[in-house]
Amino acid sequence: MEAKNGQLRKNLATPDWRLCRTVIFNIHYAMPVRNMIYDALQYGKQVADTAVRHRKNYKNSRKHTSGEYLSGFYKEDVLKPVVTLVIHFGADEWDAPLSLHEMMGSQNKKLMRYIQDYQIHLIDPAKLTEEDLKKFTSSLREVIEYIKYSKDKEKLSRILKDNSRMLIEREAALVIKTITNTAIEISEKEEKIDMCKAIDDMLSEREARGAAKGEIRGIEIGELRMLVKQVKKGRLTIEEAAEDAAMSVEKFRNVTDDMLKEG
Repeated sequence: MEAKNGQLRKNLATPDWRLCRTVIFNIHYAMPVRNMIYDALQYGKQVADTAVRHRKNYKNSRKHTSGEYLSGFYKEDVLKPVVTLVIHFGADEWDAPLSLHEMMGSQNKKLMRYIQDYQIHLIDPAKLTEEDLKKFTSSLREVIEYIKYSKDKEKLSRILKDNSRMLIEREAALVIKTITNTAIEISEKEEKIDMCKAIDDMLSEREARGAAKGEIRGIEIGELRMLVKQVKKGRLTIEEAAEDAAMSVEKFRNVTDDMLKEG
């Protein structure tokens, strides 16, 4: 797998064809050209590999023409078809060109007939229907579904609730966390992550933090800032500051977390 410029590219080869998956995290407005280059490089490598194979088997190969010798590609040689699939891992709808012709300003129909077009095969979460999502059988379905509804709290809550498929592989959960900036806890020891529980735990922690911060009403903010300042200067330990504020150490850390992070 190749990771570069905010995207991942993975090649899967079979005896008859080659699938290249390009994962895009941000909308790319020159994707047709980029994919065209990728595919051309794939075909170029096949031709080069074929030429190397012929040179190694030169003594055992049949008599070849000068054209075959120069190209390194014999008349009966064939290329494996390359299919490049672009997967957009973003909640915003893809509004970039889907073909080479769309990228060109010229609308001269006579001219455009002589210009080869190149179209991309795109999976865009925002444009997928519920029926489309059901066609995915791997955890990619849950990843795409979460991304699709990540900006719609009501629909996201609906797909998370009582959804047995939301028990997903750890890697898929990490993808969701990274792409959607969801602050869920993912244990390194767990192979499967219950996304519904992870979201509930995250929300519960936020509520607890909010409740803890609400309890500082009886304490002046200025006094807390002064205690934090003393901790930063090393004049007080966290334990001593918490005692002065009549709080537990854990509660003191929670209500002053942002203050402690300030430079």
